[in-house]
Amino acid sequence: MESKIHTVLGANGAIGKAVIKELEIRQLQIRKVSTKPTWVQADLLRKEEAEKAIDGSSYVYLCIGLPYNAKVWETRWPQIMQNVIDACEKAQAKLIFLDNIYMYASPLPIPFDESTSQNPNSKKGKARKQSADLMIKALRDNKIKGLIGRSADFYGEGAINSPFYISFLERMLQDKGPQTLVSADIEHTYADVLDNGRALVELALNDDCYGEVWHLPVGEPITTNGMLAIFNEKLGSYFKVSVMPTLLKKILAIFIPIIKEAKEMEYQFEQKYVMSDSKFRKRFPNFKVSSYQDGVNRMVEWFKVIEKQNASC
Repeated sequence: MESKIHTVLGANGAIGKAVIKELEIRQLQIRKVSTKPTWVQADLLRKEEAEKAIDGSSYVYLCIGLPYNAKVWETRWPQIMQNVIDACEKAQAKLIFLDNIYMYASPLPIPFDESTSQNPNSKKGKARKQSADLMIKALRDNKIKGLIGRSADFYGEGAINSPFYISFLERMLQDKGPQTLVSADIEHTYADVLDNGRALVELALNDDCYGEVWHLPVGEPITTNGMLAIFNEKLGSYFKVSVMPTLLKKILAIFIPIIKEAKEMEYQFEQKYVMSDSKFRKRFPNFKVSSYQDGVNRMVEWFKVIEKQNASC
């Protein structure tokens, strides 16, 4: 077994768990870091805790998730990123950052890739760009060695914040019709959780991938209705998705924070939104991207187990 330590920050999240799963398959040494007290516990907003969590690491995977709130992202993301960069520099660890694609603003080319210009018009997009720019500057200044893996909206096992769990599979498992805040007929690209984990580790273990931004692998463009058909097939159901009316969204946004927060990102579903992963596929031609059928099957089975566990409590 390789003695180098692979430290996963955000080990209790869906992507963190997927990274850990891949590291375990490869029999690599792992340090799991989260706010969970049974693992290595660290508040990455505290510089000294970030340094302690990363000390002795060779690879650091920054896979944390913050509450879906623009103000939280604006204040916490840059601070966390700077603390992690400084800790990686001190430990001489390689940093692998799981990013999203909020920094790309409408209108976008079809497809858009890593070279697409960034001019985010959302608060959350600006916060993510600011954080990524801090890392890119650290790479250019040779403070650290690292790479950025950008994920599309993801789904799959453990993805409790996925648009295909919240008010979707969550409701279907309760024998209720799924709901969505946006059009169900606009094509979009999605990433499977386990694919993200495998891809991040693949990138991390190849030195020529460092110093760059990579779009992580996605499935073919598909509509929400297309995904619903796959969920229905898996569940043996015949649900139709209901799209929340604009007026109702405005009213509910007053009382339900996540609906209010989702408003600024709705542009991603107002027109065809297709992320290119051709750079990754060209570098790793043998990487097998999960079909939506396989990803949905795993997601449904995972959440069925969780539903049973919750019901027995």
